[in-house]
Amino acid sequence: MLSPRQFFLQHLAQTSDLPLALEVSSASGSCIYDRDGNAYLDMISGIGVANIGHSHPRVISAITDQISKYMHVMVYGEYIQSPQNEYAEAILQLLPAHLNSVYFTNSGTEATEGIMKLIKRVSGRSKIIGFQNAYHGSTQGALSVSGNYQLQDAFMPLLPDTYIIQPEDFNELSRIDYNTAGVFVEPLAAESGCRILSKDFLLALRARCTEVGAYLIFDECQTAFGRTGSMFYFDQLQITPDILMLGKAIGGGLPLGAFITDKKLMDQLSHDPVLGHITTFGGNPVSCTAGKAALSVLLEDQLISKVAEKENYIREQLSPLHNVLGIYGKGLLLAVELGSFEKVQSLIRKCYTRHILLDWFLFNNTSFRLAPPLSISMDELSTSIEIIKQEIDQL
Repeated sequence: MLSPRQFFLQHLAQTSDLPLALEVSSASGSCIYDRDGNAYLDMISGIGVANIGHSHPRVISAITDQISKYMHVMVYGEYIQSPQNEYAEAILQLLPAHLNSVYFTNSGTEATEGIMKLIKRVSGRSKIIGFQNAYHGSTQGALSVSGNYQLQDAFMPLLPDTYIIQPEDFNELSRIDYNTAGVFVEPLAAESGCRILSKDFLLALRARCTEVGAYLIFDECQTAFGRTGSMFYFDQLQITPDILMLGKAIGGGLPLGAFITDKKLMDQLSHDPVLGHITTFGGNPVSCTAGKAALSVLLEDQLISKVAEKENYIREQLSPLHNVLGIYGKGLLLAVELGSFEKVQSLIRKCYTRHILLDWFLFNNTSFRLAPPLSISMDELSTSIEIIKQEIDQL
């Protein structure tokens, strides 16, 4: 009989040739536990999902209550389901008035796909633009506007009339023209190593999209729900998109994504053709219940108010180290630059042996990711950072 590790490697599709292969038995709070009961501090939050930590009791209670009532009953958009209504209402209360209609999906990637269809439908245009080293998902459509040729090359040809432009190059904005349906942008480009686009550039991007009638889409799958120190990162920028894209933490640990825009735009997916965009499991009532419960915890426990303090602690502790070349990002979405892939991989492996979970970035393999749960205690954070400091000094 194969061991769990052997079965995992032989019969489950692999996404890399270097999986950590941690055999998970449970997860709670800031920790993931292996089959022997060892606790690993999760300093990446399951890649931005576990904002309030793992298996929060209020989320579990809400899920259990919803499961006792019903789970899947019909494809999205046909039946009135209170978990969808109530969660959408809770999210919309946090947003500007023109972002007033929610389309729930299974993931952030699927939200990208829905947005691409929506902006073509409402604009009558086909040209879609993304930015170099931005990431919006791995399906063919999403990959077409994710600006990294290493990820794209093996799957060519991707969608026609999709273009990648350079961030912070104001001259590139002229490529956004009257044939452009929309522009996807991460104001904080997580997978490029948490590089923050300047406010001046984003203002110019907003102005150019408005000028030519292109829709501006903010991808906040990794930044939303408090990770940067505000509910949405665009709150800090005071620049609002036409369409907002959400994923990861929105589901409270269960699969969920969303795109949000004005109802007069969203309604155009419902006719000519009817069922212009459909999903079987998007907006699953259990996922919506989990997401709403997690959002309530985030707000009621005032977790966002503690993000800046934790960010400052991390920067104060790691910035002076001679092997740290820079720390990029905002809040608890940080990239620590070490200068080489070998150093990053060595650090990840060494910290893993000391029960600290780290990771790198799709488009920046010389930095490691620090994105712990917003709920992480200062004791847990200091324990993790002390171990990370010790291992960085040994690189």
